[in-house]
Amino acid sequence: MTTTVALFITALAFVLVCGANDGASLLAMAVRHSSGSSVPVLLMLTAAVALGPALFGVRVARTFTEGLIPGDAAHPALIFLCGAAAALLLVLLLTWRGIPTSITLAVLGGLAGAGSGLGERPQWARLGLVLGIAAAAPLIGAAAGFAMGRGARRVPTTPGMPRLVHGAHLAAFGCQCLAYAANDGQKMFAVAAVATAGHVGGSLDTPPGLAPTVAVASVFAVGAVLSLRRVSGGASVRLLAARPWQVASAEMASSVTVFSSAALGAPVSMTQTVIGGLVGAGASEGGRRVRWQFAVPLVTAWGVTLPAAYAAGLLAGLLARGVTA
Repeated sequence: MTTTVALFITALAFVLVCGANDGASLLAMAVRHSSGSSVPVLLMLTAAVALGPALFGVRVARTFTEGLIPGDAAHPALIFLCGAAAALLLVLLLTWRGIPTSITLAVLGGLAGAGSGLGERPQWARLGLVLGIAAAAPLIGAAAGFAMGRGARRVPTTPGMPRLVHGAHLAAFGCQCLAYAANDGQKMFAVAAVATAGHVGGSLDTPPGLAPTVAVASVFAVGAVLSLRRVSGGASVRLLAARPWQVASAEMASSVTVFSSAALGAPVSMTQTVIGGLVGAGASEGGRRVRWQFAVPLVTAWGVTLPAAYAAGLLAGLLARGVTA
């Protein structure tokens, strides 16, 4: 009973922080380069998150619940609780200190550390594969952004070009929302499913129903709205004095990359892939267009978040092991 309550509280806080981090970052770029109210883009993102499991299944979510924790683990729900809680606390701490981070990396590291702390051997081969794909995603996004940026520059200028670019931006953002729902956003449903079921095995045998998906999407939207102003001047904005066609190129490039990773069941960071897409789109006009110092946070997130999350998860697992012994 205590573990179930703790899982529920952790899940609620986790989804809220995902909205504040992931959702606000995606919205900040969309709002900055769209005309009119921010409400339509918020509704697009929220609807995509809610419909994600029904449209794309839960393969990526099951990577978190079943792909990283040994199937014969003695206390899988406790491993998941310790790993998710450690990841959540670490992200809050690093964000408060102004250190770049990634929730997806934090969860992966936290689960591995918690498993080790509770005496289980994490599935290192699977984790290594997932991390390899996650590391490649921003690079692939940069290459795709470069190619799409080059292509966009060759489109002839017409009197209706501003309207065309605006429409392309909205379409690209819609694809980005769906890609997030198919991949990175599924970590929220993994945590929510375990919290609701009270156990890990079988918690995602079928996609969650309408009520839980709407609840997750609603909490996510609240977090995004609350944090939108805070992240509006983040690295993705300062990285490049982006033109609307460059933003559309970066959004489409990141969407293709993240969708491809979802097909492999590998969770990747949408925000990091977007940064890669922006770098590529900006570099298509020349390397000097990119303010490279603002790309450093992407590397910093890997250098800090992953080992710190493993250490935090390991400590949480050791403490839980001592309590349950």
